[in-house]
Amino acid sequence: MAGRLLSVAEAQARLIGLASPLAIETVPLGAAAGRWAAEDIPALRTQPAADLSAMDGYAIRFAELPGPWTVVGESAAGGGLGHALLPGEAARIFTGAPLPAGADTVLVQEEAAREDDQLRLDGEGPAKAGQHIRRAGSDFATGTTLVSAGEALTPARIALAAIGGHGLLPVRRRPRIVLISTGDELVPPGAPAEGVRLPASNGPMLAALLASRPAEIEDRGIVRDDLDAIAAAFRDAAGADIIVTTGGASVGDHDLVRPALEKAGAALDFWRVAMKPGKPLMAGRLNDAIVLGLPGNPVSAFITARLFLLPLIAHMLGASEPLPASTLARLDGDLPATGKRAEYVRAIRTETGVRPLRGQDSAALLAFASADALIARPPDAPPAPAGEMVDVLPLA
Repeated sequence: MAGRLLSVAEAQARLIGLASPLAIETVPLGAAAGRWAAEDIPALRTQPAADLSAMDGYAIRFAELPGPWTVVGESAAGGGLGHALLPGEAARIFTGAPLPAGADTVLVQEEAAREDDQLRLDGEGPAKAGQHIRRAGSDFATGTTLVSAGEALTPARIALAAIGGHGLLPVRRRPRIVLISTGDELVPPGAPAEGVRLPASNGPMLAALLASRPAEIEDRGIVRDDLDAIAAAFRDAAGADIIVTTGGASVGDHDLVRPALEKAGAALDFWRVAMKPGKPLMAGRLNDAIVLGLPGNPVSAFITARLFLLPLIAHMLGASEPLPASTLARLDGDLPATGKRAEYVRAIRTETGVRPLRGQDSAALLAFASADALIARPPDAPPAPAGEMVDVLPLA
């Protein structure tokens, strides 16, 4: 277990392999935001359900151009004329209104001249029959798959499901996540931090990171550096879906998370990843819970949470592509060569690309608080001069 360091990709795959998607539930449309479709979502209706006008104007027969016509009524959205147009007749029509039977074209109002019930062409007119009409089923037909299982339920897809006839959507239930901070040096946020003691920042940081995710979060606070106390905290949290610890995952005498996991009966799957920052990362199972041990330094904890915890949650919520996607950006500054580990460089996006921040220490929060991106660099990469294209992961 203490031998070869796993690559980031291998560790991500092994972590995701530990978990299965959670049980399916149905929720109202408004509660589906930020989640993933648990099943294919088919159209329950055809859209448009009838031929509709795409413009305000008049429903006419194209063959009767340039008129004149007698206006015999109107068709509005949600209603209709109620009868077919006879030769020489037209109907006032509004955007989204059904096209009356007997009409095949819409004459836009800007090209129409009307006096009382008499109408004639006043402009170029439509170029062909069928102009300015949204045909029935031109968007989708009953039975069309609107959202595939595993796709994110974005606002646009929720709107699509709504217009497709759905009021409830199938999603995976929210995972229950317990956060545990370890370390005798920690005091609760806001408490006096005398000498070299530190306010605990990882719990609030991770809770804030997860606040916009569809998950139930419980921060259990600080557990002292005691093997039995940490093991007891694990056992007490074993009913969660994910147990996240910060600190105590390295190799020092006071790094007790790994032995505490074993004492609590957990099966450790991997420990240590070839990445900087974030090397002392561990993962395993305790009963039905996935245990993810993050480093104690806040920057390391945040970056590993972005690269491992968020994809794990997305996988359990049914995402077909849970891993974060990178983009290419032009480097606005020089970077040195990397060592044997992948490096994640805190950076700020600029008008011309992405600029590395000064202060890359894994405990330096002041600089990190300004970062909105990570530059992802592979192991053994040569120096990267300004202007080179680099992989970037957004933080915001």
